Amino acid sequence: MQMPFDPKSPEMRRRRFRPIPVRMLVPNFITLLAICAGLTAIRLSTEGRMELAVAAIVFAAVLDGLDGRVARMIKGQSKFGAELDSLADFVNFGVAPGLILYFWQLHELNNGGWIAAMVFAISGGLRLARFNATMDDPNKPAFAANYFTGVPAPAGAITVLLPIYLAFLGLPKSPATLTALYTLLIAFLMVSRLPVFSGKTVRLRVPPEMVLPVFVSVVFFIALLIGYPWYILSACTVLYLLSLPAGWKSYRDHERRAAAQAVAPAAVAPVNPAPPFAAPEPAPDDRPARLN
Repeated sequence: MQMPFDPKSPEMRRRRFRPIPVRMLVPNFITLLAICAGLTAIRLSTEGRMELAVAAIVFAAVLDGLDGRVARMIKGQSKFGAELDSLADFVNFGVAPGLILYFWQLHELNNGGWIAAMVFAISGGLRLARFNATMDDPNKPAFAANYFTGVPAPAGAITVLLPIYLAFLGLPKSPATLTALYTLLIAFLMVSRLPVFSGKTVRLRVPPEMVLPVFVSVVFFIALLIGYPWYILSACTVLYLLSLPAGWKSYRDHERRAAAQAVAPAAVAPVNPAPPFAAPEPAPDDRPARLN
């Protein structure tokens, strides 16, 4: 006889409240810190402190790059963490940049500026939803793992803020209409099918004699980013946009090579010839069988 289900039984309590390793929590703490940075960026933009708001978005992008790598290093991946990371990316790299641009300049266009900011935020959400839906697609070729489909959300957030970087450099402020069109362009690139190089499958090994120079180079770049943030962000944004055609060309080259490799075996496959002097097969006897 089967015992009735008792949710208060000791066995069920052990299942529901089993301890969770700390390594599973560390990546989630980093993601939550990134969400705090994104929400703080929205608040700072409403108060007119745009430099700090943009800095908070950049900080959130750095944390977004860290949480996944930390999770893989300490084997702390979880489905909960993946879902939390997607929600954080929508807030930090979809909603927050759109609102920052709106409070900075797009509000001058009234409803038109709000539509541009809203389209960018929605495009970020759609980009993340497509990424989650196609993450485990078995039909993708092997080389496609090294490419994103469309500009990723963090890169889109950093890229769309280029008009603000240029204004902070002392350049003339671009017209609000031009800023809105640029915002819509980045939103389109996020939801497009453009192959964008990701570098996920690249495995670089640093020779022992180059370890210290690499450390010095990283520290030097961080020092430049802190000392001259708007110059570095502007230059990186322009270089990233210029690299998009190269990523598309590289993907097409991979596609052509894969298609050629698929056709080559069929073209050189030997055809089994008929054996010489083969006796012809007897014709089937169409006469009805005799009844004995």
